Amino acid sequence: MSDTPSSSDGPDEFPTEEELSEDPVTVDDIDPFNTADDDFESIDDFAAAEWKSETTTDERIRTVIDRTTTPKSASDIAETALVSETKARTTLNKLADEGIVKTQQTDSGKLYTRDPEWHLLKQIRQLASSETLVDQIQRVKQEIAGYKDKYDATDPEELLVSDKELDQNELSDVSHWRTAERELSHLRAAYRLKEAKDQASIVTDPADKQTEKQATNSTGNRSPRQ
Repeated sequence: MSDTPSSSDGPDEFPTEEELSEDPVTVDDIDPFNTADDDFESIDDFAAAEWKSETTTDERIRTVIDRTTTPKSASDIAETALVSETKARTTLNKLADEGIVKTQQTDSGKLYTRDPEWHLLKQIRQLASSETLVDQIQRVKQEIAGYKDKYDATDPEELLVSDKELDQNELSDVSHWRTAERELSHLRAAYRLKEAKDQASIVTDPADKQTEKQATNSTGNRSPRQ
């Protein structure tokens, strides 16, 4: 029997071959939800109850604020996160102290939004950990090269200020081109971060360490110059 701990995503014990049913499993036998759907009049109420049963209050507040790009009150965020306004305000103020959330004081009270710099750094850190980072960079570079060839322009702004009258499809290309340029800058930043982390994690060769130690000892035994 293996000593490897079981995954937290699965059961701790599995049925034996004798305990398994000979009847095939059907869709009706599988229930992916923990919340019974009989007591809800709408799918929205059911989804809200399922979300609430599967997450903590802090997790829901973080999820909501992570998607909040325009300032909102603690009351608005509490309503979306299915928590009390007091709980929302306490958690949001804590996240603001941590630099995750930005606050704005208005005549009607304090408003909250995600900190754009923190959110950007979070995205870059996630990209830096991707095993397909180089492939993503190449894909976006090819996409941008396609736009440059198609419109004989170096960037989307050049196309916008040109004398050419753009139709809806071309304007859509400009929007996608801008998105691709922004994505490439994020991917490049992530690649530089990954390189820096790789360099920082390189362990010095034991032989080099010994040479360095001997050099240090030799220097330490010398008499200081007069």
